[in-house]
Amino acid sequence: MKRITFTNIRFFLLIAFLGSANNQLFSQETETPAAVEGFLSNLSISGSVDAYFRTNFNGYNKYDEEEGSPQAPATSFANDPGFALGMANVILSYEGEKAGFVADMVFGPRGEDAVFLSEGSSNIVNQLYAFYNVTDKFRLTLGNFNTFLGYEVISPAANFHYSTSYMFSYGPFSHTGLKADFALTDNWSAMLAVMNPTDFTEFNPFGLYTFGGQLGYTNDAGSAFLNLIYGEQAPGLDATFQIDLTTGWDLSDSFYLGLNTTYNTTDGEGFYGVALYPQVKTSENFALGLRAEYFKELEDGEGYVYGADVRALDFTLTGSYTVGNLIIKPELRLDSVSEDVFLDKDLAPIDNLSSFVLAAIYAF
Repeated sequence: MKRITFTNIRFFLLIAFLGSANNQLFSQETETPAAVEGFLSNLSISGSVDAYFRTNFNGYNKYDEEEGSPQAPATSFANDPGFALGMANVILSYEGEKAGFVADMVFGPRGEDAVFLSEGSSNIVNQLYAFYNVTDKFRLTLGNFNTFLGYEVISPAANFHYSTSYMFSYGPFSHTGLKADFALTDNWSAMLAVMNPTDFTEFNPFGLYTFGGQLGYTNDAGSAFLNLIYGEQAPGLDATFQIDLTTGWDLSDSFYLGLNTTYNTTDGEGFYGVALYPQVKTSENFALGLRAEYFKELEDGEGYVYGADVRALDFTLTGSYTVGNLIIKPELRLDSVSEDVFLDKDLAPIDNLSSFVLAAIYAF
């Protein structure tokens, strides 16, 4: 059966090749090469690969079925001990005069966490959407796209810090739905969206929908975005409401300051927080940045992260050294929590964890 199949394939390829050659020989001109060239000129391939090393200074670093597991902040990504893998990210995008698409695929542990893979799933889609420019100031997008809330993103190449914040980790990652983007003026923008429940990116199992909105301001020095979502995420739960402010500004040629603050509540449970992101560029190749985050869980319910009414502080100091397309990030992180949620090297409960990460990211 395989021999017959491959023989048939070769036969049809030969017919296609001869047909193409015949058109070139006997036709004075053809539109196909120009159309293909036009398509390829608007097609782009980008992405990144990343890996890292991680260890705790004062926390347990081993896997042991009887004693315990390696300690890490309860945030997304970069939590495995020793040398570990991030993800490979390949983005195929096309931007035509009126329409286009993005196909964003991820492979590896960070990708699995990002797209909520179940064990054995073949789902590798991070983003998959098509868009139509109705006018030069109005765009419609349908499909799966990363969230518009928050300061940080899934891609390690687009974040200054390699580890992620609590607010990013417990806000939404991605949405599937229809959104409309409006350019109100040269500086002001707006977005409205209707979407599946948060992170149900392949289909809608409940027949429930979430609404999103954004108001943005951008100029040459930076930008500010006010974001919100509202809607039921599952049957029997009150609607989720989250409002989020994300902003960042170049205060000088070498100093940048970002800010993210958010409030999220569902059925009385939720969280709020604020983070500052100062960054100093010391040379063309090196920059130093700090994330100082305060994160507080609401009093009701069981809590999202460490428990109801628990407070967490995250101080992350990151260096970013760039050599061509390669980015090397050494990172020191201190997490301090109002409860004893970590284990030290002797398996005694402690309320803080200090750790080190060294990451390598190649972006193309």
